[in-house]
Amino acid sequence: MLRAPKSRRIQIALLLLTGFLALSVAFAQAGPKSPPKGSSKGVKQAADNPLPNGGYVGSAACSRCHLGIATTFAKASMGHSLTAITPEFLKTLPVPASYYDPKSNHHFEVRAENGKLLQSEFATGVEGKEVFRSTHEMGWIVGTGENGFGALLRRGDYLFQAPLSYYTQAAEWNLSPGYQNGDLGFNRLIQPGCIYCHSGRPQPVAGFAGKYDSTPFTQTSVGCENCHGPGSAHVAAMGRGEEYAKGADPTIVNPARLNGQLADDICMSCHQIGDARVLQPGKTYQDFRPGQPLERTLAVFEIPPTRENPPSDDHLEHYYSMSLSKCFRATRNAPPEKQLRCITCHDPHVEPTAAEAPAYFNGKCLSCHTAASCTAPAQARQQTGDNCIGCHMPRRDIRVISHSTATNHRIIARPGEAFPDEAFTQATAAMPDVIELNPAGERGAKAAVPTALTRLQAYAILKLAKPQFAASWRQSLNELETTDAENAIVQAALGHRDLEDHKPPEAIGHLQHSLRLDPVQSVVYLDLSEAEDQSGHVEEAIAAARKAVELDPFAEGPQKALIARLIAGKHYDEAEAAMEKYLENFPEDDFMRKMLAIAKQ
Repeated sequence: MLRAPKSRRIQIALLLLTGFLALSVAFAQAGPKSPPKGSSKGVKQAADNPLPNGGYVGSAACSRCHLGIATTFAKASMGHSLTAITPEFLKTLPVPASYYDPKSNHHFEVRAENGKLLQSEFATGVEGKEVFRSTHEMGWIVGTGENGFGALLRRGDYLFQAPLSYYTQAAEWNLSPGYQNGDLGFNRLIQPGCIYCHSGRPQPVAGFAGKYDSTPFTQTSVGCENCHGPGSAHVAAMGRGEEYAKGADPTIVNPARLNGQLADDICMSCHQIGDARVLQPGKTYQDFRPGQPLERTLAVFEIPPTRENPPSDDHLEHYYSMSLSKCFRATRNAPPEKQLRCITCHDPHVEPTAAEAPAYFNGKCLSCHTAASCTAPAQARQQTGDNCIGCHMPRRDIRVISHSTATNHRIIARPGEAFPDEAFTQATAAMPDVIELNPAGERGAKAAVPTALTRLQAYAILKLAKPQFAASWRQSLNELETTDAENAIVQAALGHRDLEDHKPPEAIGHLQHSLRLDPVQSVVYLDLSEAEDQSGHVEEAIAAARKAVELDPFAEGPQKALIARLIAGKHYDEAEAAMEKYLENFPEDDFMRKMLAIAKQ
């Protein structure tokens, strides 16, 4: 049998690979990244704070004086949001288990071995022979078990989500959230915005997606300081024997003493995902301090609902749902102690059991209402156990996470209750297609308008899934092109715009400008590689792709781009080596394995 020349074989692989490359690049751009430096002279580091570790001392320091609260909090969901896997903890997990995914034709296993929790993914070929097997040790369990839990693993300095999670309602291991969209193997990076809400004090490396300090967490589970702020000043004051009147201690934040919005901002930082979340220039999630407006650190945006398409998602939309309730709206202008806010009903220190919850929350409802407020027939009330939340805050399926439910926080009077008119009039004239949920001031016509840079970043996220936002993105970009041109984010966006408009020389100029302002931007290098390739600059395209891989070594998009550029440059041996390297990181990619086989024939 005649064998085609190596150059021809790899070129065939390139033709097949190219169609998948665009999707991979788009996926890389869609993922949330650590914020570019922009015009802020760099991302703020903890070292900039004069207090060691930003003033954080850890929950153990708090428990010395607040042992009772610490004990009950440790039993609550937030108190064990992230748990290091130890041989003893491993005994509590429902293992071993296996799962077969018919979509990918891959098998998954989870098992305990020598005091470690292991997960594997593998595929079998003819006669049951294994084509590949990828096995990794899990380091942490993330989640409380109410709906389920997943696992995190570490590879080098990077953290990843494991492909299998346990779902409590179904009592089974199945694909982790997000894996229903495609097999991500052991390569789904844990972004700072995700782990910020699932842990006490994570230590991400600014500018590098999914990369963490040698000690990834100074505190594993959510702790006291997540809601009360850094505790060093308070510990020092108490150590000196200082005393303050109730509610007048300036050394620590008491959410109960804050105004309604500032108190809700603490909860909102994690319990309101929105459709787009944008860090303010130069900020990281670690910069948010309880007692300060969340908007100083993070802006949360929601696509305005319509009467034809009212809000329907309960997953991490707790604040927005509550803000549409009659209870919230009726008390918004009341004295602070009379306003409905998150902590009116939720005491983070105490979490009732499923059996205790109806009576516990009934008591919260009856702090404003009376038993006579309920007009339901006595028989109907008896059938539900006089459960206020069972009727007025029903649990609904979470569409993005199978086998999971969440409580509807809109507090409806009766099933099918119409949304208030206010739900459809919350946008502003300056930003009519998106609502900022945590602006300074009122929502709606009186709300402060986000900066053009913040709007640009919000629209950049939204347009990835909804192309109708592309026009608003360009409008914000046009404004910034004249007002804030010396900004890495703006220059990167200008380059991306020109790339979309098939103007590679102009794109190259903007992208290089952006990288001079902030050289730690793998996605910008990826755009630059594409622009150089379109301009016929083969070696420059290869160099840019190499840099993208260097900055984001566990993202498939940059590695596929590098392979394509090497083939285009006729560096066939290097392309083959890059394919082999790619499969070391992504052994689950059956398509690339076939391409490598063609190249080696």
